[in-house]
Amino acid sequence: MSLWTSLEPASSTVDPGGSTKARLRLRNTGDVVDEYRFEPVGDVAPWTTVEPQTLRLYPGTTGTVELTFAPPRSPDATAGPNPYAVRITPTEQPEASTVPEGNLIITPFTEVRAELVPPTVKGRFRGRPKLAVDNLGNTKLTASISGSDNGDHLSYDIHPSNIQIEPGRAVFVKATLKPRQIIWFGSKEQRPYALAIQRSGTGPQPVEGTYVQRGFLPRWLATFLGVFMALAITFVMLWIAYQPQVRSAASEKLQEAGISTLEPSPSASVQPVVPPPSTSAASPTPTKADGGGGGDAAKTKEPTKTPEETAATAVEQLAAKDPGRHICYRAYVTGKGWTDPVCDGAMAGTVGQNRAIKKLNIAVSDTKGTAASAFVHDPKSSNGKGHYNAPWSGVVDGIDNYIGSTKKDAPNMLGFVINVGDGAVCQTAHVHNEGWHGLGCDEPGGDNWIFGGTLSNPLWLEAVRFTV
Repeated sequence: MSLWTSLEPASSTVDPGGSTKARLRLRNTGDVVDEYRFEPVGDVAPWTTVEPQTLRLYPGTTGTVELTFAPPRSPDATAGPNPYAVRITPTEQPEASTVPEGNLIITPFTEVRAELVPPTVKGRFRGRPKLAVDNLGNTKLTASISGSDNGDHLSYDIHPSNIQIEPGRAVFVKATLKPRQIIWFGSKEQRPYALAIQRSGTGPQPVEGTYVQRGFLPRWLATFLGVFMALAITFVMLWIAYQPQVRSAASEKLQEAGISTLEPSPSASVQPVVPPPSTSAASPTPTKADGGGGGDAAKTKEPTKTPEETAATAVEQLAAKDPGRHICYRAYVTGKGWTDPVCDGAMAGTVGQNRAIKKLNIAVSDTKGTAASAFVHDPKSSNGKGHYNAPWSGVVDGIDNYIGSTKKDAPNMLGFVINVGDGAVCQTAHVHNEGWHGLGCDEPGGDNWIFGGTLSNPLWLEAVRFTV
């Protein structure tokens, strides 16, 4: 070897986007004049320049070349120590090349870019934007994602809520926005919100978007229904006030003859056919005029058991009086048994009595049927959550649907899933130690569903309300 080399300094530090220099000294220890070519090698070679690129030295003389390192401010400039080398090739003896090595330490930097896709989402019951997060720094990014809005109009379901992104990579975070209150009638409203990226030791980085909440029914339909109801009520009142009274000529002739008759009572309004208790009055004792013996005892029928009133009987009665979409339901409560059926938003169950619901009985009208399943306590749970105890149970309109169990030692119900064939079903549930949960509705169409209650094993369902 006819060459001596030295790097000064052997290790250098540089910021991405900046530059630093090092010197390479070399001496021709041979006995002939030689020319040396310099070539950077290694991962940092693209950001390294050598000046001059060739150097001619006489025997016993020393020369210096300058190395300049300029890593870009990008994920390609990996933070930490990066080894580098310079290949020196003599012109007279190419096979005797040498490669001195050094170390370049690149400092870390963080740069995050985030964007909502799309920035504006629309919906009646929920919106589903995505947050695209790009790590433009040269170190791994660890952060958490949260949502907020002025007025607390929305709730947020974010998955995943914690992210780790390698340099130069990106991830998509799915978010589900749900309004805390449904706009039943009226025009749409804009709900500005923000998804914030929170890194350790820094302030949150918000990304703003807009959720456009649509009304469940348009304003013109509400006006139309109001006018229609007013006209219907006016028509009924006029009909009742001016309904002609019809009397038979035979009754008038009897009155003229001085014979007393019983006037027929006004016609009662139409009522739904409800099965009355199966009891009948005792037969009268025959009189002598009837040809019967005065000593014969009257025969009576023993009263039969009154049929149980279920959700189906309740919804049948309600639909007969008020045709249209209805839902009736009742709950089997620990220590009390079945509650009376209630309908259209009334409460079934108990509040403040620490009584768990074991089973639910549900029936609907004019919704093309309903389907549901119970989520119950799991004594063998390893994750602190319950489980579904049976597949979906589906019925048509006017038929009782049952989920859960009334057997001895049956597990407490924690929650349920439910849908209807046509339109949407809405629910709110009262959970032990948590109170009433917010109102939730499924998407119209029959293929969607809504969950109510809790997943937590130590809690239980105490009361429910349903509407369709």
